Amino acid sequence: MSDSGDARPRVVVVGAGFAGLGCARALAKHEGVDVTLIDRNNYHQFQPLLYQVATAQLAPVDVTFSLRALFSGHANVEVKLGEVVSADPGAKAVTTTDGQTFAGDAIVLAAGSRVRFFGTPGAPDHAFPLYSLDDAERLRARVLELFEAADRDPARLAEGALTFVVVGGGATGTEISGALAEMINGPMRVEYPDIPMDAARVIMVDHGSAVLGAFSKDAHAYAAAALERDGVDIRLKTAVEEVGAGHAQLSDGSRVPTRCVIWAGGIEAAPLAGGCGMPAGAGGRVDVLADLTVEGHPGVYALGDLANIAGPDGEVLPQLGSVALQSGHWAAKNILADLAGKARTPFHYRDKGIMAMIGRNAAVAEVGRHRHEVHGTVAFLMWLGVHASLMTGVRPRVEAFLDWAWDYFTKTPVAQVLDRSEVSRIDWDEDAPGAQESPTT
Repeated sequence: MSDSGDARPRVVVVGAGFAGLGCARALAKHEGVDVTLIDRNNYHQFQPLLYQVATAQLAPVDVTFSLRALFSGHANVEVKLGEVVSADPGAKAVTTTDGQTFAGDAIVLAAGSRVRFFGTPGAPDHAFPLYSLDDAERLRARVLELFEAADRDPARLAEGALTFVVVGGGATGTEISGALAEMINGPMRVEYPDIPMDAARVIMVDHGSAVLGAFSKDAHAYAAAALERDGVDIRLKTAVEEVGAGHAQLSDGSRVPTRCVIWAGGIEAAPLAGGCGMPAGAGGRVDVLADLTVEGHPGVYALGDLANIAGPDGEVLPQLGSVALQSGHWAAKNILADLAGKARTPFHYRDKGIMAMIGRNAAVAEVGRHRHEVHGTVAFLMWLGVHASLMTGVRPRVEAFLDWAWDYFTKTPVAQVLDRSEVSRIDWDEDAPGAQESPTT
C-alpha cells in the first residue's frame, strides 16, 4: 500500500493481461500518478499464440514479456507479484493470498478469465485447457510424451496415444486443431519415421452446428474445409459428456480412447469477480457502466474478461484482446479525468473485426461495420496486423513476431527440437480402454 503521506494519487491495477497492461502503460506516461500493478506472474503472456507453444512451434519465452522490464523506464510504476483474491470497492482496496492489502484512489480489476467446464464430469481432472502459459506448457509436454510413447510401443496407438480430442469449435479450438493436424502431417513424420502417422487423429467436437460459430456461413464452410483438408475429424451437434484418464464419452454414444482431451469449450471470469463484493452477471463477470466503472463505485473499474461491457447496441462485447486493450486505455483516460475533476466519458469500442488462424496458408477475417469477409493470405495479414498492434511498445518482440509470422505462413516448417517431458509418465493401466470406440463413429 502506498504511504498515507503520499501527495500523489495512486491507482491499483489487478492483472497484467491486455486490459490491465493497457491501462498501466497509459497511466505510466503521466508522472503525476503512481501505479501499482499486481499479477500472479511477473510477465505478460501473449495469449493469442499459446496454441503455438502447445504445439512446439514457439518457445514460452517467445510469448512472454517481463513486466519489470516493460516498466523499467517509468519510476511511477511498481510491479508486485501476487494473486488478488478479494476486493473492497468501498475502500478501493484489494487483498492478495498472503494477506497483503493494496489501496489507492482508484482500483482497476482486470484479472482475466479461467476455463469453464460446464460441470462436465472428469474434465477438471483430465482435460487440458489452453488459457495460460502454464496450460500451454502442460499441454505441450503431454503431446510430446504421447509421441514418445507411441514410438516406444506402437500398440499404444490403439489406446488413443495419438488421438487428440478438441472440445470447442470456436477460435481457440479451431486454431489448436489446425496446428495439431499440421504438426502430425509435417514435422512429426520426420521426427518419428517409425510411427504410422495415418493412425494419428484430431477430433474436434462442438455442440453447435458450425465451426467458428461467431463468423458468417461462408467462414463456417471455409474453416471446416481447411481443417478437413488437413485430416481433422469434425463432429458438430455433439457434446463431451465425460472425460476420463483414457477416454472421452460423447453425446452420440461413442467412447473415444484418448490420453489428450483439449478443452477450448468456454471461459468464465476469474474467481476475483466473485470475491469483489459486487453482483456478477453473465459468465460470472462484473457488469459495468458505460464509463467502465461499477455502479455505485465511481473509482472502481472492471475490464477485459472480468467485465460485461456493453456495446452501442446494448449487447455485451466479446472477450477479445482488442476489446480488453481498448478498455484498458479508456479506463486510464477516465481515471485521469476523474483526478483532474473532469467528467468521465462512455467507452467507445473501435471494432477491428473477428479473425482466426486456421493453419498455415489458411485464415479467415471479418472486418468493418458490415463484416467484410476475407480468406487466405489477406486474412492472415489482417490477423497479423491486429495482433502486432496488441504488442505495441515492445519493439524487439514485435519485430520477432513479424519475422516469425512471415516464416510461418510462407515456408515449410523445419524439424522441431523436442524437449524432455516434464509430465510424469502416463499410467496406461489407469482407465484401461475396455470397449473400443463405437462403430457408429
